[in-house]
Amino acid sequence: MLRLFKHYISYNVVLLSLIDLALLALAGEVAWRLRVVQIGVSVGDFSQRVLEIVGFSGVIWLAMIAVGGYGPEALRSIRFATARLLVAVSLGVLAISLLNFFLPGSALWRSVLLYAMGLSIVFLVSNRVLANRLLGPVVFRRTVLVLGAGERAERILRLSHRRESGFAVAAFVAMDAATPVITTAVARDSISDLGRFVERVGATEVVLALQERRNALPLKDLLRVKTKGVQVSDFSSFLEREMGRVDLDTLNPSWLIFSDGFSSGRRLSSIGKRLFDILVSLLILIVGIPLIAIFAVLVKLETKGPAFFRQTRIGLYGEHFTLWKLRSMQVDAEAGGAKWAEKDDPRVTRVGRLIRKVRIDELPQVWSVLKGQMSFVGPRPEVPEIVVELEKELPFYAERHVVKPGITGWAQINYPYGASIEDARHKLEYDLYYAKNYTPFLDVLILLQTARVILWPEGAR
Repeated sequence: MLRLFKHYISYNVVLLSLIDLALLALAGEVAWRLRVVQIGVSVGDFSQRVLEIVGFSGVIWLAMIAVGGYGPEALRSIRFATARLLVAVSLGVLAISLLNFFLPGSALWRSVLLYAMGLSIVFLVSNRVLANRLLGPVVFRRTVLVLGAGERAERILRLSHRRESGFAVAAFVAMDAATPVITTAVARDSISDLGRFVERVGATEVVLALQERRNALPLKDLLRVKTKGVQVSDFSSFLEREMGRVDLDTLNPSWLIFSDGFSSGRRLSSIGKRLFDILVSLLILIVGIPLIAIFAVLVKLETKGPAFFRQTRIGLYGEHFTLWKLRSMQVDAEAGGAKWAEKDDPRVTRVGRLIRKVRIDELPQVWSVLKGQMSFVGPRPEVPEIVVELEKELPFYAERHVVKPGITGWAQINYPYGASIEDARHKLEYDLYYAKNYTPFLDVLILLQTARVILWPEGAR
């Protein structure tokens, strides 16, 4: 996988997205040429419209990221990918049309945009059909050699069987005399030179998946492999990279201490993040106050009680703050203490169900962002009672508070539901990944992917 700003992206996704970007630019240029030929106007010099073409392809490309056009489902299914591409292209063209309304004079006329829209859909869908038929889903996968044949090795085998997996296992090596879980594993004693064996199977990475590492690290073997230019990864780091989350089952404090992450170099990024929060929150509040007022009236008309819901939450470094939302539940929804959300929660009102689906109930939280108590991106803040409970049940839960809580986050776009201790455990794995690997690039990716969650609200509660 390619590491971009501390975030891992598979090579097939990177290659596919770059080809898409080029095809979008081609669609814009072909659309322009078709239209001007129709009306008998000179095609003109390409340099005069290069900015418009780049802008068109960039906007559509970002829309594709936002709606999940490069997600696992979109890479697996042509039908799923086509649906997302249609939405992305439509949203992108709409955004460009609105921009042209305020900034006239662009080469992207409405007629050109219509042609470009049709061509883009044809080009992008064709690209995916050809990629699936000619190359197959495994062509860009890395080849991995696994040292170990126990339960950890079996877990890696299961991960490799996923269609969206970025790697394939060349072989498993049983490093001790214990009965292997992987019955096809090669015994270490039968391999005279591990370095040559790695070359023979074509492995580009060796993963250490021993059940017990104490006094069992094959240091000589690992050094020999490393000096041949092959990447060597420990089990926890490998899982973090492949799953986009920190695996609590194999996590230990020493790995958190010595692995890459929690860098002090992100202080400058944090300043930029805060400036972004201030500017965007001001803009949203200016535009969104009328919308908040309208739905506040609707909430009041449906049920008695306040239009807004406020609750104490845990923020950065465990500090308490008051979070505001449009009320979506009955007034006595949390009588007797905080409760977990439920699927089809009976406490949610009719207006509340609507504002939850489109996330309008979250708009008042922008005030907390402006005040600096929250950010747009970060782990979701919990109530103190639930935090106390989860800190007892889940290891490393307090570490999620080393970053500001957010309105959206890595956990929200990857694991929507959170109605139990087990759900909280899975979300914590994503929250720790975000806290450990935060970069502005990851924030942008989360913000774009949040649009997918809003358009397909499988996680709304």
